[in-house]
Amino acid sequence: MNEAVTVEDVTQVYVTEQQATLAIRQMNFAVRRGEFVSLIGPSGCGKTTMLSIIAGLIAPTVGSVKVAGERVLGPSSRVGYMLQQDYLFPWRTIMDNASMGLELQGSLTEEKRQAVEKLLDEMGLLRFKDYYPSQLSGGMRQRVALVRTLATDPEILLLDEPFSALDYQTKLQLEDLVVETLRAKQKTALLVTHDISEAIAMSDRVIVLAPNPGRFRKEFIIPDEIQAPLPFEAREKSGFHTLFRDIWQEFGGETDE
Repeated sequence: MNEAVTVEDVTQVYVTEQQATLAIRQMNFAVRRGEFVSLIGPSGCGKTTMLSIIAGLIAPTVGSVKVAGERVLGPSSRVGYMLQQDYLFPWRTIMDNASMGLELQGSLTEEKRQAVEKLLDEMGLLRFKDYYPSQLSGGMRQRVALVRTLATDPEILLLDEPFSALDYQTKLQLEDLVVETLRAKQKTALLVTHDISEAIAMSDRVIVLAPNPGRFRKEFIIPDEIQAPLPFEAREKSGFHTLFRDIWQEFGGETDE
């Protein structure tokens, strides 16, 4: 089986005392091993809800999600989740923050601690390992969050708008770093973003979702000449802006049902 994630007929309903809200309706898609896929769409299309279901943080009302062929019944070490905020503990050093996932798993051996140091080194952070989060920039903190996510060696990374709080220059630098790192480590990734350019530049495929309720609208396969380079260079490739316009039209053409 070549599918890392399979979403099958997922429907999600949120129920309160006042009402029931249909957040996602009959969602179907798959992500192959080693693939980078982006989910994009307007507010209300269930992007973050879908990531939470794949991560096992909430159970779908109807349907199922499988990771590596096994049904998701709760959080799993196979899946790493990187959020918009870094959520570093201010009283812990960078090294201790980066090792947090391994600590929670009860698997922080000396060998794995050395592996965390290697990851920090790859991210240009090793000399800051004894610093505290308040001493680092926002981009550096997000790199620490990436190390923390990678340290547990998940098969799949879920990225929930991880660059949206950063300035544009730092965002572009981190896009390149994330793509280069995930390719080198042959990881599977699913990115949620509102940024069409980011989705095209980083992904092998872009899935556009429709809102209210969230549902599959259209899939775009990114051409090889845009996929191959790192995101910064991909933005300059022929066809990038045409693809941007095509995806933008899917946003603009959407009406609530």
